[in-house]
Amino acid sequence: MNYSKFNKVEAIPEAASMIETFRAIGYSLETAIADIIDNSISANAKNIHINRLWRGGKSVITIKDDGDGMNGNELIQAMRPGTQNPLSDRSENDLGRFGLGLKTASFSQCRKLSVLSKRKGYIPVFWAWDLDYVAKSKRWELIQWMPEEFLNELDNMQSGTLVVWTDLDRILPLQTAETDENAKRKFSASLDKVKNHIAMTFHRFIEEKAIKIFWNEHEIEAWNPFCTNENKTQIRETEYINGGAIMKGYVLPHKNNFSTEQAYKKAEGINGYPAMQGFYVYRGKRLLLAGDWLGLFRKEEHYKLVRIQIDLPNKLDTVWQIDIKKSKAYPPIVCREQLGSYAKRVRNIGSEVYRHRGKILKQRAGEDFQPLWLEKKKDNKWSFVVNRKHLIIQDLKSLAKEKPEQAIEKLLNFLEETIPTKTIYINEAQGEETQTPPFSNVDPNLIKDVLVLMYNNQIAQGKTPAQAKALLKTQEPFNNYEGLIEEL
Repeated sequence: MNYSKFNKVEAIPEAASMIETFRAIGYSLETAIADIIDNSISANAKNIHINRLWRGGKSVITIKDDGDGMNGNELIQAMRPGTQNPLSDRSENDLGRFGLGLKTASFSQCRKLSVLSKRKGYIPVFWAWDLDYVAKSKRWELIQWMPEEFLNELDNMQSGTLVVWTDLDRILPLQTAETDENAKRKFSASLDKVKNHIAMTFHRFIEEKAIKIFWNEHEIEAWNPFCTNENKTQIRETEYINGGAIMKGYVLPHKNNFSTEQAYKKAEGINGYPAMQGFYVYRGKRLLLAGDWLGLFRKEEHYKLVRIQIDLPNKLDTVWQIDIKKSKAYPPIVCREQLGSYAKRVRNIGSEVYRHRGKILKQRAGEDFQPLWLEKKKDNKWSFVVNRKHLIIQDLKSLAKEKPEQAIEKLLNFLEETIPTKTIYINEAQGEETQTPPFSNVDPNLIKDVLVLMYNNQIAQGKTPAQAKALLKTQEPFNNYEGLIEEL
């Protein structure tokens, strides 16, 4: 279009309204702090310190790093909303995208965002967004303000940046008293979730010793969702996805095969095993999305040990629809079939580990594994039958000749203890096939013969025919065969 021939007029967004819109993007406390840490990593920080100061409604959260820092002009630029075009080419190590992270993440949690920064060879500089001032002035203006207690925070450092959040109105009411112990506990609990989220989101940086992250001066340990230090973890083949992404599957050990009970407990993660199954989407080693089947499958108990790593280059941000919060991803249609096919293979292995409690059923030379229960499938229906060739059946038949009651009791005990409940659950949950109705594949004469036997025994014990029939109608599974009972 030839824009020179059109009239123009500025349509500057109203400051207070736009900032309130930024506040509603949907950050949680943990995703907001993670977004600030992204900036620290992009600024080549080696040490990041997160601190909280409890003062009731005047509580403070700070994030300090020893990265490159900024001079005055650079800080003002960084404080401007939308400093970066999301479509621009970026360094592979750049964790940003929209140029909004510092502002939107902070606004989502507090009314005052203050930043103190120092570039090597420069004096420290500071600026602040005060949402109360913006609402009053209706102008996109920073104020040169920083809480006095933090003004000298970077004096002993060559470079670095300090982010200070005050007036934490989205975390706790501003009128909260410092003596309110209940509010203090909730504040601490919400920040403990942040610690766990950081341990997961940045675990690869921590494991590679690229950074150290401190929580109230205590170093955070990495939480690796794939349990690569467990000997029984099954690591599947790497597969390349259209566009340059990489995928690798992991099947965690069954609880019985974890090295320790503590290791098994730690591996369940923030939300527990069933919730943590699925894809783990990374961009630049930074975890974006944890435990999500990306709309391809639903979460089910028997796949709880399956976790699949996907690594995206940041050039695919738009294609995968990475959101501002960097907590959502949507694979393009051209990738979904490949993702689903790969995931099915890994899920099948995970289901087997779950089904057999982690035992690997191997064939020895010339010997086949003999289960006590056999799964049968016919006409899209499934059922289980006792394996008549199993050694225990043969041996109990021999015992029955001499001690029939003892043989029957032992058989019943073994059947009770080995019912394939996990496989039955998996078959029902998958819903692809239905269970064969009882006795549908059995000679009807079997039912009649047993009914006659039971009926005659009741008559021999003194019951009338009507009493014997009434009793048989209360005995499972014969309650479904009242017609046969009436014919007795």
